[in-house]
Order: sequence, then structure tokens, then C-alpha cells
Amino acid sequence: MESMLNKLKSTVTKVTADVTSAVMGNPVTREFEVGRHIASGGPGLCWRIYNGTKKSTKQEVAVFVFDKKMIDKYQKFEKDQIIDSLKKGVQQLTRLRHPRLLTVQHPLEESRDCLAFCTEPVFASLANVLGQWDNLPSPVPNDIKEYKLYDVETKYGLLQISEGLSFLHSGVKMVHGNLCPENIILNKSGAWKIMGFDFSISSSNPSDAELKYTCREWEPNLPPLCLPNPEYLAPEYILSVSCDAASDMYSLGVVMHAVFNEGKPVIQVNKHDIFKSFSRQLDRLSSMNPALLSKLPEEVREHVKMLLSISPTVRPDADQMTKIPFFGDVGAVTLQYFDTLFQRDNLQKSQFYKGLPKVLPKLPKRVVVYRILPALTSEFVNPDMVPFVLPNVLLIAEECTKEEYVRLILPDLTPVFKQQEPLQILLIFLQKMDLLLTKTPPDDIKNSVLPMVYRAVEASSVQIQELCLNIIPTFANLIDYPSMKNSLIPRIKSACLQTSSLAVRVNSLVCMGKILEYLDKWYVIDEILPFLQQIPSREPAVLMGILGIYKCTFAHKKLGIPKEHLATKSLPHLVSLSIDNNLNLNQFNSFMMVIRDMLNRMEAEHKTKLEQLHIMQEQQRSLNITNPGSSTEEIKNTPSSGNQIDDIFGSTSVKGKENGSAATPSQPSRVSLTLEEKQRLAKEQEQAAKLRSQQPLAPQTIKPAASSSSQTKDLTSSLLNSMTSLNSLSLAGPVRPPPVQGTTMSAFPSSGPMVGPVSNGFNPGMGFQTGGIGMGMRPSGPGLYGGMASTTSTPNFGALTQNQGPSGLTNRAPNMSALDSLFTPNKPKVPLNQIGAQAAPAGSTPWVSQFGPGQNAQTPMQGGAVGMGGMPSGFGMQANPFFSPQNFSQPAAAPSGVKQSASVNNDLQDLFG
Repeated sequence: MESMLNKLKSTVTKVTADVTSAVMGNPVTREFEVGRHIASGGPGLCWRIYNGTKKSTKQEVAVFVFDKKMIDKYQKFEKDQIIDSLKKGVQQLTRLRHPRLLTVQHPLEESRDCLAFCTEPVFASLANVLGQWDNLPSPVPNDIKEYKLYDVETKYGLLQISEGLSFLHSGVKMVHGNLCPENIILNKSGAWKIMGFDFSISSSNPSDAELKYTCREWEPNLPPLCLPNPEYLAPEYILSVSCDAASDMYSLGVVMHAVFNEGKPVIQVNKHDIFKSFSRQLDRLSSMNPALLSKLPEEVREHVKMLLSISPTVRPDADQMTKIPFFGDVGAVTLQYFDTLFQRDNLQKSQFYKGLPKVLPKLPKRVVVYRILPALTSEFVNPDMVPFVLPNVLLIAEECTKEEYVRLILPDLTPVFKQQEPLQILLIFLQKMDLLLTKTPPDDIKNSVLPMVYRAVEASSVQIQELCLNIIPTFANLIDYPSMKNSLIPRIKSACLQTSSLAVRVNSLVCMGKILEYLDKWYVIDEILPFLQQIPSREPAVLMGILGIYKCTFAHKKLGIPKEHLATKSLPHLVSLSIDNNLNLNQFNSFMMVIRDMLNRMEAEHKTKLEQLHIMQEQQRSLNITNPGSSTEEIKNTPSSGNQIDDIFGSTSVKGKENGSAATPSQPSRVSLTLEEKQRLAKEQEQAAKLRSQQPLAPQTIKPAASSSSQTKDLTSSLLNSMTSLNSLSLAGPVRPPPVQGTTMSAFPSSGPMVGPVSNGFNPGMGFQTGGIGMGMRPSGPGLYGGMASTTSTPNFGALTQNQGPSGLTNRAPNMSALDSLFTPNKPKVPLNQIGAQAAPAGSTPWVSQFGPGQNAQTPMQGGAVGMGGMPSGFGMQANPFFSPQNFSQPAAAPSGVKQSASVNNDLQDLFG
């Protein structure tokens, strides 16, 4: 590694020393920075060519340097002759200005050590390209060593030399006198330029029709740098000391032969005996052997043969040579047209640029990049021509490497990115956006390319907006995420909301749907989906676009919509859109399909969550049961899932209320009971067993008394005895409170607390007991109401109505024969069993009529009927007309049940005064 660094250091030091020693002190270095040695050219390849830049403008140039050390071997007068000859050639070149002549940027400057002048950027001389590497740096640069001329380059290069000669002969009236590969320079663009006017001869009579040129006699004793190259010199120049324009045409013929013959001229001349050599070659030229021209293209052989003719009059002139078919190649014509573009108007240019894409693929890449591209980019200063030039430039960019694109094309494209007029520029860039984003560096994309896309989205032209929205998805993967999130998406949303064009709005939604995959989940949920609800229009295409975004987000693996968002925002929005009248059947079906998919997924996800929570609760519950130190209060208070609805709406089911049946006894809790609760439960079960084991009460026959007063006394005594007998059947329990006037009196002790007072609308609140059997007793009146309440701890004694009873019991008519002794003997004795079969007169109870006719009327006695022997009884909230739903229903047929006649009321009035 160290040896390589030392070698590199020595090479750089040597090159720097060479340049410094050659140019140091020359005035050229004041304005130009001299670079590395790249080529050689001029007479005898005596000029070293360096690349360089102008210090003030950084313009690229070529610096030609002649080192005077090369001629140290000559005498002083010979040195002076060489210097004078070289000065003459550069000065003549500086005075001449033509596209086919090498352009001088800075005139010749002389210092003690060298001569130097600056020209346009140069690649090499034709002699270097053809294999003459004299005065080149060591080692020879690879770009020169590997350079091969393409046919189109050769044809057009020779055409350019012919045009240059035509300019000299016809325009300047001058003979070049030393046309050879050393004096033909290839510039950076590949154009062939003429230099080396050291031996040029101007006409002595430029105003006359027949021009005369004074030729110098050949002096073999002069240094070679003071003589033209004899191998390319016309025979008459040496043999007859005469020359004219045809002499240059002979030189052109030899150059053409050398180009196709690996740089070798037609004849080899001995420079030490030039006259004998020419004499020997004349015979060969006069009898031209076809083998000499075998390597030339067939279509040009005849013309080269004429150019190499001994007789100057036979040789074609320069203007004629430019018109031969050999130079009519499409590539050569194309290149020639580029060189004359400055003479064309915009219409001619536009027609040419339109047809250029068909020609470019046929041309070599080097020709296109270094020859055509500079001509195209020079047209960017003309805004009207940019739409015609830009497609060709981008076509060339596709064939370039990224490095070539950045170095040769991007600097010229950057100003065009900012042009807003004409609109076609933006359209062309949008169509090639993938190319720009692929080859443009990230900083230039951010600073130049993406701002152009943003302008297109916000453009006033609907056509540009549509095209931009259609193209964005094709290169969305090349846009960095921050730019897309912060700049591109907000502009697309703004275009969708603010535009009046339906096409732009739909394309905005389609574009957004296609680039969803490049966004993250939460940005879509927070920014994209809420934006959909802001869209005002309800055209079917817009609605389907909205549906498409929802569907893409919902179905995408990376995105998805959470079930909370589905339930609260997405589904409500989609459902409201699905019933829009503008949708057809297929569109509606599409909406419903997406809605169903969302519902199914939401159901599945939430069900899975609840199942997991249930499993966790069960595990926690099992841990609490196994842990004796845990509190049992939480377990008691935890309602079971099956009884949650009953807990919310009450212990009595809705069906039980409607049917008027008693509530089903609740199952005992499975949790552990306290000792007091277990004792009470045992007593209740024992009492229930006693009741089930007792026989039904037998009716008693009581003879009527003789007088009314004794009858009343006997009746009261009998009633008290009956009540005493009934009391003996009651359940054991705490001492019951004494009866209070205006309240319900319980005939049996209660095992539970009193239910809050219930008003029937006419009397003070009546208490209903939750345990035991209650019997209301008041003087007869229109508003009397009494009832019996049953609980889960006592048997159900039935209801007065003939509805379905509790499970396990059969409905049968209540046996009231035990009360027959309560009636007076002077009235016909009608058993209560028969009374129960009679229909009660409508409206016999005043308070019942308040709730409409057709309701089941109850008498005070009916309200206080006692259920015996396990018969169903309707007491509590179900027996209260304010709580029974049947009292507020529509009139219906009166159900069969216990009914009383009007005489019963009269008898009870007599009985209780």
C-alpha cells in the first residue's frame, strides 16, 4: 500500500513539475488554470494540449503549450524560424472565425520557456486517435488509446473538413498548405476542426476570378517543423513549386485514405530524399491500383481516386465534395443540421426536433451524448422550443448512466424544472417522472423535481391535474416518506376538496387509494379516513372512490382499520353513503359487501376479546375461591350472566306480569350461606313440609239463629273461630305487628320486612308483606282493596283469577263452602261455589270502572279472598291494578274465574254493620 502511495505521489509530482516548468511565467496562467496533459497536435505534434479552466468564469478550455526545450538542439536562427512559423500559424488561426476552424479563446502568449494559447475544449488530434502518440503523456490516456471512430463520426468529420476547406478557398481565398491528421483537432463534442495555418498561403489577387497563390520552394535543409508534412502534400507543390485550392483537395484525399487505413497515407516518402521519392510515387498515382483503395467504402472510392489524381483539374473542389452521396448518410445529415440550427427559424427547428427521436436510436451513444446533446440543451434558452427539445433530451438521458446524467444533463435541466410556461413542459416531465426520480440525486429531487410535482397538483389546468394524479402512483415508491406525508398528500386532499371538476376529484381519490400502501397505518386512520367525510359531492364515481379507499385500507395487511374506528366512524359513514339515491344496484351491492365484511371482522374481533376477558375472570374467580382469605362479599354481589336482565328489569319476568302469574321461586344461591341464613332456610323448609302434610279443611254446617241480633253475635263468633282455625295453619315466625286502621291487616305472621306503602288512589297506602299470607279487612266500601303476597319461602296459595299458575300446580275452582255459615237464614242459601260461577255485573266496583269497561271487576271480598289448600292466589304487585298490565290493555273478553252477585255485597254490609 505504501509503495502504491509513493508511486502515485511521484506521478503527481512529476506531472505538476512538467506543467509548472512548461507554463510557469507565461501570461496565460494569469487568467487560466492549467490542468493535466491530455493530447498533442499541430505540425509534428509539437503542441502539448492541457485541459484548463478560466479563473473568472470557470469556463472549460484547452491550453496549447509549446515547450522551447524541444528545439534546444537547433541553432539559434533555426529556433527563430520554428518559433516564427508557429507564431504565424496561431495568429492566422486567431484571425479566422468559422465553425469548422478551431476556436481560439485566448491569443498566443510567449514567455522565456514556452508559447501558449487557449482554445475551445479539445479531446485530441486526429493523429492521436489514429495511433500517433508522439508528445503524449506517459502512459497514454485510456480514452485515447481505446478510442474508435464510428462510421457516422468519420463521415461527418470528413464532411466538416470539406466544409472548412470550402470556407478557406471560397471565403478567405486561402490555401491551407498543410492539411494532415496532426492539424485536425477533435473537440469535446466530437466535431472535427482545422488548425495549423503555419504554411497557409493567401491569394495574391483575391479580387480576380482566377486566383493565384505564391508557393515557396521546398527547402530540405530547414528543420522539419518549418516544413509541411510531405506525405500529405500534393505532387505539384514539390515538383513544380505551384499550388492552388486543388492542392488542399489532394491532401483531403490522402486524409480520407488514412482514416480508413489505420492512419497510413497513400505513399510513403523519404524525407531525406524527397524529390526522388515523389518521382517514384508519381507512377503509382498515375496508374492507381484498386488495391490501394480497397479499405475505403465502395461509395467513396471513386471520389477519393479523383482527389488523388496527379492532374489538379480533375480533383473535385471542396464545395462539390460536400455534396457527394457518401455524406448523405442520415446520421451525417442530422449532425450537419445541428450545426446549422442557428440559421433556422422556430418552425423549421420544431419540425426537425419532432423527427429526431426516430434518428437518435440509430446513432452511437458517444455521438448522441457528446455531439447532439450539447446542441439540444443550448435550445433551453428559447422557451418556445423547450417542449420540442425536452423529449429528445430525456430520451438521451434514458441511455446515459447515472453519472453521465448528473454530469452532462442535470445541470441544464435544473432551470427547466422551474419553468411554468408553456404547460407542455410540465406534462413532459410528468410523463418521465420515473426517469427523473431514478437518476436524480436526492437533494436535487427535493429541491427541483418534487416542487414541480406540487405545482402540477395545484395547477389551474384540469388536464395537468388529471395527468399528474394519474402518474403519481407510478413513481410513489420513489418519493421519500416525509415528502409524501407533509407535502404531497395535503396537496392531493386540497385539490380534491377545492376543485369543481368531477374528474379531478375522482382521480384524487383513485390516486390516494393507490398510494395507501406507501403510508403507515396511523397516518391513514388519522388523516385519510377523516378526510373522506369532508368530501361534499355525492356523485356515484366519488362515492365509489370513497368506498375503494375504505376497502383498500380495511383489506390491506399492513394497514387495517381498528374495530373501534369501524364501529364509531367507518361503518356509520359507509352506511349513510350506501343509501344514496344516485347509486345503482351493483354499486349498492359493493357497499353492502364491504359493510358486511367490516361487521363480520368487528364481531369476530370483539367476540374474541370478550372470550378472553371471560376466561381471565373465571381464572380470577377460581383463584378467589381457592384462597380462604379472600372476601366473599364480591362473589355474592357478582350477578350471573343469566340473571342480568332480571336484575335490571325486576325479579318478575315480563311474561309473568302479562299473564298475571306469580313469580317463579328463585334458585338458592350457590355461594356459601351464613349460619343464620341456613337456620332460617331449614325452618322454612320444615314449615312447608307441615303444610303439605295437613289435610284440607272440611266445611262446617252452622244452624241459623232465631233473631237477628243473636245471628249477628253467632256470625261474629263463628267468624272469629274460623279465623282462629286458619291462624293455626300459619307458619311459625316473629310476632306480627298489631293491625292499624287504614292499612292491610295480616292474618299470619310475616317473616320478612314490609314492602313500602302502595296507594290505590282512594285509601291510604297499604302495606304488602313479602313473607307469609296477608288478608286485608276493612268495612265494606267502594274503594276497599286487599291482597295476599307470596314469596319464594312459602307455598303459593293461588290467585282469584283463572290464569295459569306456577309450575307444578293445577288450576281448580276455589272451595268456599266453609263460609256458607256467614249468611243469614232468612235469605236463600247459595253456596259460594255457585256464586263463583256467576258473572259479576259490569261496573260493580267503582274504582275499577275508572280504567275502562271490560276489565275484571273485583269486590272488596274478592280482593281479600283467602287461598286455601295450596290454591293459586294473586296478591302483591301482580294483584294491584296499578301494577298489573292487564288493567291498561285494550278491552277483551272477561276470563272465567270467581264472580259474585250484588246480593253478596248486601249480606256483607249486614254482616259488618
